[in-house]
Amino acid sequence: MKVERSIEIAAPPERVYEVIMDPRRLGEWVTIHRSLDDAPPGNLRTGSELTQRLQLAGRGFTVHWVVVENDPAHRVVWEGRGPLRSRAGVTYVLAPSQAGTRFSYTNEFALPGGPLARVAGPVVRRVTGHELDESLARLKRVVE
Repeated sequence: MKVERSIEIAAPPERVYEVIMDPRRLGEWVTIHRSLDDAPPGNLRTGSELTQRLQLAGRGFTVHWVVVENDPAHRVVWEGRGPLRSRAGVTYVLAPSQAGTRFSYTNEFALPGGPLARVAGPVVRRVTGHELDESLARLKRVVE
């Protein structure tokens, strides 16, 4: 499954990047973030790992993330592993724009559960999209 969103933020890409790569600021803008169980000090870079507690649709779960690609202030790619062998990939793309930065967020994920996951998929995609819209609106407020 794939969910994509973009937003214009009135700040330079470097400022947006500074916020999104600081794991201690996740709670300020990621709506489903509940806690940071483990993260290195400072901002994240290629190879950085963190463990995050999330909640979506009333369900709490833990995801272990690794930054697999990091082109500062341009593009960041994460790979995550969650419960029951679930996987996720998140890509951030930051592009200069007239407003400041066009921040694009893509979340690709595979739900565990075989046929049950296929049935639940559309609901999960809709809920994820709603949370992502709100997260990007929060990010805009935090950065601006």
